[in-house]
Amino acid sequence: MKNITAVFLKQVKETFRNKAILIHFVMFPVLVIIMENAIKLENMPEHFFVKLFAIMFVGMAPLICMSSIISEEKENNTLRVLMMSNVKPFEYLIGVGTYVWIMCIIGAVVFAVCGGYSGKDFCVFMLVMSVGILLSALTGAVIGIFSKNQMSATSVSVPVTMVFSFLPMLSMFNESIEKIARVTYSQQMSLLINGIGNTDISVENIAVIGVNFLIAVVLFWGVYKKKGLE
Repeated sequence: MKNITAVFLKQVKETFRNKAILIHFVMFPVLVIIMENAIKLENMPEHFFVKLFAIMFVGMAPLICMSSIISEEKENNTLRVLMMSNVKPFEYLIGVGTYVWIMCIIGAVVFAVCGGYSGKDFCVFMLVMSVGILLSALTGAVIGIFSKNQMSATSVSVPVTMVFSFLPMLSMFNESIEKIARVTYSQQMSLLINGIGNTDISVENIAVIGVNFLIAVVLFWGVYKKKGLE
């Protein structure tokens, strides 16, 4: 726990130093505050921007931040120093993962407040966001471990985040895209969030998210066994 806490506190201290990471944590929460209060259109669904940006936030922020942190520290040999200081790989990954998850949860609370969720709806919203953040962070860890440096991590993570962030939005306008998007956890999250207060969690929601999680775990295990934290 001491090593995990040390890694976590190290990332907290570096939050304001690393502007590229910080902007991903605050960009969408700030955008949703502005859009929700500045734009009011006729026939617009209630809290449209909250539901739209929440999915984009989950599909982008944890994934990019996790992959960037790991790949950057590999490139700068910070990881090598930590390993030589008796910090085990799983302690490092838990420390960084906890940091990313908590920072994103803070952003999720902003979305929940802007969306006016309370009571049971607030709990459901935060549960859905928590699971999505965990899945995206795990995917980001796969990319970070697989990549040799931060540039290669960015080149992989950007198209992946485009898929998970924008598919749910595009599926609103195209039925063919919707059929494809339904196999992704971000689309299932979108369905769950849009159904809060009206629709219960379905077998499809659980099955698709579960399969996505299993795939992420298998990929993580395979990449970690092959490359480790070099």
